[in-house]
Amino acid sequence: MKFIRFGLPGQERPGLIDPLGGLRDLSAHVRDIDGALLADAAVLAALRALDPFSLPPVSPDVRLGSPLAGVGNFYAIGLNFRDHAQEANLPIPREPVVFMKATSCICGPDDPFLCPPGAQKLDWEAELGVVIGRRAKRVSPTEARACIAGYCTVLDGSERDFQMNRGGLWIKGKSYESFGPLGPWLVTADEVPNPQALAIRLEVNGERMQDGNTAEMIFDVATLVSHLSEFMTLLPGDVIATGTPAGVGLGQKPPRFLRPGDEVTLEVEGLGRQRHCVVVDRAER
Repeated sequence: MKFIRFGLPGQERPGLIDPLGGLRDLSAHVRDIDGALLADAAVLAALRALDPFSLPPVSPDVRLGSPLAGVGNFYAIGLNFRDHAQEANLPIPREPVVFMKATSCICGPDDPFLCPPGAQKLDWEAELGVVIGRRAKRVSPTEARACIAGYCTVLDGSERDFQMNRGGLWIKGKSYESFGPLGPWLVTADEVPNPQALAIRLEVNGERMQDGNTAEMIFDVATLVSHLSEFMTLLPGDVIATGTPAGVGLGQKPPRFLRPGDEVTLEVEGLGRQRHCVVVDRAER
């Protein structure tokens, strides 16, 4: 299944994508797409049994929000592609580099990408997102596969000056509002037979900047879930951004960063495309 959530920010309703690519309304059957739903095998089975064409259609022009509500923890993995570590002039990690993104940075797949006041080094990272569907505590890589509910496209937005020069942890440069778009779809794990064979691409103003494949990950998806579960208990609805291939702005020669008016498009194979316009954040606090 390909789950979506649609509607105005804060008013999203649950839905899915039918076999012909149409949007369908699921709100008569479930309250929302969240960790509780993903952990309920009976409800998921009932949804799979539905005729998607019997569901009310949704206008293709509707806004899509994050396909997952109520994310508990938003984990991310740094330097998980050799070519990205090399372009950053950093050693290949001996074990996964883990950091957090605040869940308040999550937004929809076509929402504006906000430029924070004072930002000078706004950067992009296209990534495969893993969504947890079952409690995972000290699981092996083999056991980890059964704990994955599905996958989504993630844009790991960064402000490199905040990240590197403002003291403390990377979370400062990774968590501004809009720095974590998810979607457009949450694709259930049964529709992604091999998460280690997915193309990842990103363009800025139509110019291809990133062109990689999850086959190039240093630590694969199952290893990442297992590793994280050694240090914290993963819960249904948690999200893991699994790292980005080479081609980020910081790695350009000279470095290149986003400016207001730029357009960023990205996709992970089979998981849908995102499109974001960079705008100055003028919203009141």
